[in-house]
Amino acid sequence: MKLCIAEKPSVARDIAKILGATTSRGGYMEGNGYCVTWTFGHLCTLKEPHDYAPELKSWNLIFLPIIPKNFGIKLIPNDGVERQFKVIEKLVAECDEVINCGDAGQEGELIQRWVLQKAKCCKPVSRLWISSLTEDAIKEGFENLKPAEAYNNLYLAGNARAIGDWLLGINATRLFTKKFGGNKAVLSIGRVQTPTLAMLVQRQKEIDRFVTEEYWELKTKYRDVMFSAAIDRLKSKERAEKGLEYLKQHFFEIVSFEIKEGKEKNPRLFDLTALQVEANKKYGFSADSTLQYIQSLYEKKHVTYPRVDTTYLSESLYPKISGILRSMTMYSELTAPLLSDPIPKSKAVFDDTKVTDHHAIIPTDIAPSSHLSREEKQIYDLIAKRFIAVFYPECKISNTLVEGQVGTIPFKTSGKQILEPGWRVVYAKDKDTDDRKEEEQMIPEFVAGETGPHEPMVHQGKTSPPKPYTEATLLRAMETAGRQVEDEELREMLKNNGIGRPSTRANIIETLFKRKYIEKKRRNLFATQTGIDLIDTIEEDLLKSPELTGEWEFKLRKIEKGEYQAQHFKDELIEMVTALTKKVIDGKGKVIALQKEETAENTHSVKEGKKAKILWEETPCPKCKNHMLLKGKTAVGCSDFKNCGFKIPFVVFGKKMSDKQIMDIVRKGKTSKLKGFTENPEQKTEGILQLAPDFTLMLV
Repeated sequence: MKLCIAEKPSVARDIAKILGATTSRGGYMEGNGYCVTWTFGHLCTLKEPHDYAPELKSWNLIFLPIIPKNFGIKLIPNDGVERQFKVIEKLVAECDEVINCGDAGQEGELIQRWVLQKAKCCKPVSRLWISSLTEDAIKEGFENLKPAEAYNNLYLAGNARAIGDWLLGINATRLFTKKFGGNKAVLSIGRVQTPTLAMLVQRQKEIDRFVTEEYWELKTKYRDVMFSAAIDRLKSKERAEKGLEYLKQHFFEIVSFEIKEGKEKNPRLFDLTALQVEANKKYGFSADSTLQYIQSLYEKKHVTYPRVDTTYLSESLYPKISGILRSMTMYSELTAPLLSDPIPKSKAVFDDTKVTDHHAIIPTDIAPSSHLSREEKQIYDLIAKRFIAVFYPECKISNTLVEGQVGTIPFKTSGKQILEPGWRVVYAKDKDTDDRKEEEQMIPEFVAGETGPHEPMVHQGKTSPPKPYTEATLLRAMETAGRQVEDEELREMLKNNGIGRPSTRANIIETLFKRKYIEKKRRNLFATQTGIDLIDTIEEDLLKSPELTGEWEFKLRKIEKGEYQAQHFKDELIEMVTALTKKVIDGKGKVIALQKEETAENTHSVKEGKKAKILWEETPCPKCKNHMLLKGKTAVGCSDFKNCGFKIPFVVFGKKMSDKQIMDIVRKGKTSKLKGFTENPEQKTEGILQLAPDFTLMLV
């Protein structure tokens, strides 16, 4: 018997259907020589300090740093997790071969390896590696199974990442909490979280320090074209008025007129970060929301694997492109011109050297139905149009540069016209004011040496402070370790040194919100006083420098490629944590100002008069135990929903649930007896809502 282990029940059902394992059992499906079972994301986690020694449950500086001799794993303490693990453990013991069908990425590899370790698996293990959940992709994947050993470095990198986060998170959080928390709150320190917060704090300080200054610029209009003086801005109104008087005494003269034809490269295909950036800019979606929408589209088989950091496709995909374009019937007006000729095979799109585990996010040949949510349709539209646009011709433009002078004062202006829209046709109906601005000024033909009257004027302006981060610009800063990079090719090169991974950046931002270290005002992100005080207290650049954290990420990627030893990475972190602990303990202490919501006494609720308010963001998820809950528009769910998947809708079987009833399910696993269920498939109208072992809801 061959045992397949998927990362979640829905994926297991897809695989079981294709393999012919159609008989449903408790916690798995069986048939045709296969058993197909599943995890719920992480079933195992690294052991906590008190698992190594009971006294380490106490947060005391005398026990720091905590460095286990050998890191161990344990099951996440949860009845449903323990029941499902027993199923897996039994099947592992009975099977002849295991097929790892986990998510095809570093985290997915780690989840499965830990489970197999815990189950003491000694059977041969193969790896299913697929980039979409379509039937064809799954069949092709099973025809090309690889030995598990081929992914050993991927696991070693994931394990090193988890140990590194544990070493720094556990020790630095306890260290700073006891030294600076004043016994009022946990001061959370993280390998990626803290440098991300540091970037926000630094930007905020730049904004706060900024002193606005007035300035004046000389401008003039000649033949209905506006020119600006090519000199430094003037710092006084008097100088500007003197300059204006001077301009009135002379004609305008054209010094040079130059037109250069050029091309605008096609936009790149999306990786996850670029998609999150675009969705934030266009629709205001948070990074976490975008990840949930794209994950849903992936599980519905409409797009390929989303947690990717490349914008290229494998060359082997080229023969499938025309078929995908033909399937996109909603976009037939845009795809028809492409399908009339052979699809171009450009290195800007197809490049095996730029693809590692997965290729860029593209649509599959399964077109979406009308049942998608509005947000899912918007995300799919972004991906679909970008996919179509990369195969269109480049956009041909003309750039015009005109230089002139009035007396001895030089002037210049520029303009840009689109000669052949090329790929811009795909976005012609989109509201994009930036492009229209670029073409506002049409420039006529000028001749060098011509002169004539003009209309000089003074423009008064004020200097502007740096812009606050939005989620879009923060994601870009995380990707490039804080460097301001506009060029796509340079950005691609810097990805190896970015902080965090595409799949984790959204969760890092959400964690900063949950900890009350940052807040959002409209679309802008700002550090709270707690966040600012925390960063000011941390004197060690190793903890808050995006560049240094980017170097750690680079080493983790080298581990993945087999070019760096995981043990070296671990040893470096142990050395750093040991030195950090000594320095902080020996240093001076102070108490950080805390947000009211952070106080330890208010773990689950705060009193408002006689009524207690439920604070979901301070309530642990009952499924994964590792993350807090969030209240959305239609449900309460895990803040790490992409991996955990736990949620309770506000309306269950036709009955609207109160916050208290949902909290009863979260804390007790069930409600009291309720009435008013109008849409239960078993026609029950009353009963007790209870969490099933797989954390779905059932009425009993």
